[in-house]
Amino acid sequence: MTYSTSEGGNKGIDIAGSRGQPVYAAGAGKVVYVGNQLRGYGNLVMIKHNEDYITAYAHNDKLMVNNGQNVKIGQQIATMGSSDADSVRLHFQIRYRATAIDPLRYLPPQGSKPKC
Repeated sequence: MTYSTSEGGNKGIDIAGSRGQPVYAAGAGKVVYVGNQLRGYGNLVMIKHNEDYITAYAHNDKLMVNNGQNVKIGQQIATMGSSDADSVRLHFQIRYRATAIDPLRYLPPQGSKPKC
């Protein structure tokens, strides 16, 4: 898994998985966008965690949250899919003050158990 800055402007990481696999919120916050109107992201969920940080979860199959909803860390927000993508994947972004940053700096090492 590597951080990409070239996927048609979709700066983040792609996480492979199986259709229908749960997608969980990386942190607590408020859902600020649910939909498929942003080209290149498919079914997208965006969560605002505080004044500085937003996470984005793209290419989902089923969306399980609504705009304005508060979510907890580890809460299921979607199921993995391939909407507006050529394979099943989760495209994950972290934005700091509207600028995409490398999520790998914030995520636990691959294979480690979640703390939520």
